[in-house]
Amino acid sequence: MIAVTGTNGKTTTTELLAQMLNACGQRTIACGNIGKPLSEVAREKRSYDVLTVEVSSFQLETIRTFHPSISLWLNFAPDHLDRYRWVSEYRAAKLRIFENQTDADVAVVNAIEKMPNIHARTITFSAYANRGDFRFSERAILYRDESVLRLADTKLRGLHNIENLMATLAVGMARGLSFREMVPPLSAYEPRPHRCEFVREVNGVAYVNDSKATNLDAMDKALRAQSKPVVLIAGGKDKGFGFDPLRSLVKEKVTSTILIGEMAESISRSWDGAVKAEIATSLADAVERAHASAKPGEIVLFSPGTSSFDMFKSYVDRGDQFRALVQALPQTDR
Repeated sequence: MIAVTGTNGKTTTTELLAQMLNACGQRTIACGNIGKPLSEVAREKRSYDVLTVEVSSFQLETIRTFHPSISLWLNFAPDHLDRYRWVSEYRAAKLRIFENQTDADVAVVNAIEKMPNIHARTITFSAYANRGDFRFSERAILYRDESVLRLADTKLRGLHNIENLMATLAVGMARGLSFREMVPPLSAYEPRPHRCEFVREVNGVAYVNDSKATNLDAMDKALRAQSKPVVLIAGGKDKGFGFDPLRSLVKEKVTSTILIGEMAESISRSWDGAVKAEIATSLADAVERAHASAKPGEIVLFSPGTSSFDMFKSYVDRGDQFRALVQALPQTDR
């Protein structure tokens, strides 16, 4: 069993792994926190060479005998503080992924994370620091200084997605696959919707749907991935954390913000003096305001930074509504 956890990137990486392993002749299914529950897959009569399981902190809270042969820790950032009293509680739940592993197993971990003693053999990666078995340099993923995958050969963008690719390559290597085998299916992978998804360009303004950004770390990575000035639409349900940590990045990247949901007033206070902010009454109002104010060459980025349940059924519903609103915008001569 391969188990994948992390604050962000779990679903993308689980799908990357499943696509790559199946293409390389190792039968697997992406399951757990996405697709079919692990218990349902276990009752099936189909046989797999390995299961690729996305696991959340909620699921790891109650494990007893859960024992992946390969565990994958993508990253960690504060989240779910509406469920956990402290960030340390959330982290402790995540760390249980390593609990039953032995020295016969493999743990793939982010090189910049401070990890406890892990019994499994470790493979490390980082796109943000010049250390780890897998690194990023000259727009290519390196394994111990050997270039194994160029970013231009994939459809994924942003350093966070580079780390998802690194982690996938590391797991494949642990499964005995060669880089030559792994690269073609990774190059063919189509990014999932609602993750820095380009919707359309209107009057020279690009509209990007990042509804899956349900915490500050995801918003941080979405902002860093943008190379042009940003009009940011953000806000949603109060999850127990503040937006102060992003103040300097927002000041650097964002020309104006349009805020929605329960967190709108709080975010406005956090970023007061750093960026112009206005509060919209709905997502439709926010899109209209962005359409009216964004200048050619700018990006309207919908990256809420928190969950959707104050106004929407899910982040998917939220992203679908944003996409529909953008598709309905008229092209006009300015």
